[in-house]
Amino acid sequence: MLDSIHDLLKLRTNPWLFFISSAFMLIFVVVTLIIPEEMGAFWGATADWIFENFGWMFIAGVTLFLIFLIYIGISRFGRLKLGTDDEKPKHSDLAWFGMLFAAGIGTILMFWAVAEPAFHFDTPPRAEEMGIEPRTEEAAREAIGFTLYHFGLHTWAIFTLPGLAFAYFIYKRNLPPRVSSLFQPLLGERIHGSIGKAIDIFAIIGTIFGIGMSIGLGTTQVHAGLAMRFGFTEEEWGMLVVIAVVTIVATVSAVMGIDKGIKRLSNFNIGLSIVLLAFILVTGPTIFLLRGMIESAGTYISILPEVAFWNDALANTGWQQGWTIFYWAWTISWAPFVGIFIARISRGRTVRQFVAGVLALPTLFSIIWFGTWAAGTFDIELNGDGGLVDTVLEEGPEAAMFAFLEHFPLDTLTSAVAIMLVGIFFITSLDSASLVLDDMCNGYDGEGRPKGTTAPHQRAIWAIYIGIVAAVLLVFTGEGGVQVLRDVALFFGLPFFVLTFFMMYSLHRAMREDAGELGALASRRWLQTLPPEEYKRRMEEGDPELVGAVVAPDYHEGTQPENAPDVEHVEQPPLVQEYRIRTGEQPMVDPTESGQTPRG
Repeated sequence: MLDSIHDLLKLRTNPWLFFISSAFMLIFVVVTLIIPEEMGAFWGATADWIFENFGWMFIAGVTLFLIFLIYIGISRFGRLKLGTDDEKPKHSDLAWFGMLFAAGIGTILMFWAVAEPAFHFDTPPRAEEMGIEPRTEEAAREAIGFTLYHFGLHTWAIFTLPGLAFAYFIYKRNLPPRVSSLFQPLLGERIHGSIGKAIDIFAIIGTIFGIGMSIGLGTTQVHAGLAMRFGFTEEEWGMLVVIAVVTIVATVSAVMGIDKGIKRLSNFNIGLSIVLLAFILVTGPTIFLLRGMIESAGTYISILPEVAFWNDALANTGWQQGWTIFYWAWTISWAPFVGIFIARISRGRTVRQFVAGVLALPTLFSIIWFGTWAAGTFDIELNGDGGLVDTVLEEGPEAAMFAFLEHFPLDTLTSAVAIMLVGIFFITSLDSASLVLDDMCNGYDGEGRPKGTTAPHQRAIWAIYIGIVAAVLLVFTGEGGVQVLRDVALFFGLPFFVLTFFMMYSLHRAMREDAGELGALASRRWLQTLPPEEYKRRMEEGDPELVGAVVAPDYHEGTQPENAPDVEHVEQPPLVQEYRIRTGEQPMVDPTESGQTPRG
């Protein structure tokens, strides 16, 4: 039956994955519309249970992901090419860097750039444990340290790990671009069976809710900016309009593909973000902002070892549940989508380039980005008129950036630019997700397929699904719409988080199997080098241990590795030659031993 419907709709996908995932989304939307308050309460209780019982595991686990990636990057496996051994990267470094943010983090950079430092400045995470007073210089350091902890190496480790696994299994083992493929060393051909299908269906559903959370945050920020600056309606239907417009544009971009749609939007948006950041630097307290940005890097480096395993166990304030644990669980819920997308744009790079680039480049940009906005926020509060933090607390995080821009020239223009940035960022998030979800159901990469082998309306379906889920949870579940989005994403993040540990083992096992166990690295065998006076003394004493010794550093003939530079043996100094001639002594080294040529 599913095959008949599949053919009737002219789809080119896996019927089981497509229709079961679609049925779940349809049932979820209908039930939420019928009993929105009950659904909100259910997801809230579920999230509280996960926070209470598994929060510690999220904190420790993500740090272990980071350690594992660093090990893989610096190990011998770092030389493996994600593709054929002679393949070159398809995208330039700059385009590659820009598209990394198309995966969805760009929306978060805009949403939390001012909001998170402001919240932590008012309520330091470790205030009770370390005696930090709110809204002080120490609170400012605590605020930027934790902000960068949330948007630095740890967040990108969550994206990098599945991204590396996807790139390896898709391009080295030529497996389908599905989450089940990441477990092929463990499951074998069962990746195509019921276990593999269950993993893929769960990953598809979790991705929809995870990216829906990102779209929800972006929608509230765009809606708040339009209302604050341009008199747009503050009614809830205004958010429906925003989601509808974004969904339509994202659908068009997804149908156009990566090169014509996502790549162009990503490059434009990252450039515009840099222009906005430069404007803040030039028109604000430039020197203070630059100093603050540099200092934030040092604060992040110093605080990272402390907070990597910090679980708020002693003070038990509950702060981590609403921030760090939520971030990790939410990020993990849509890591499969981000992983496949990053893998698609990273073909031809080595494992070491992939790990270093995906971890380091976005983290560096986050330090520059958050360091500048946070320094500006602290300057307004500590050295200026103040009031920014109070506005953020009263009107919500979605209004934070626009309240910040009021303290700079041309605030109407910069607010319009910020709204456009947020809009394009979550347009690229939505169309990227639709492309990846389509590939996950198809079972083959969307690039390089013959004309006519793909159905463009499939991509449109996934974009529409995500838009509907975001709209329903955001608008129809009452005032806590964003909270419900968070709770649902948390629920779907937990199982995939557990699977990620198996993914690490599977990836490492595959690399060991494919690369083989290397023997000892071939190298030259060098002769023992003695000072001239010591060599002379031992010669006079007839020391039998002098066999194989030299004065000038040299190596055994016959131990030159393949492809090594052609280096001639070093002639021994006249001191040794003259001594041998004067004394009439023959060298004590057997010319036939170990292929060594006698000296003198």
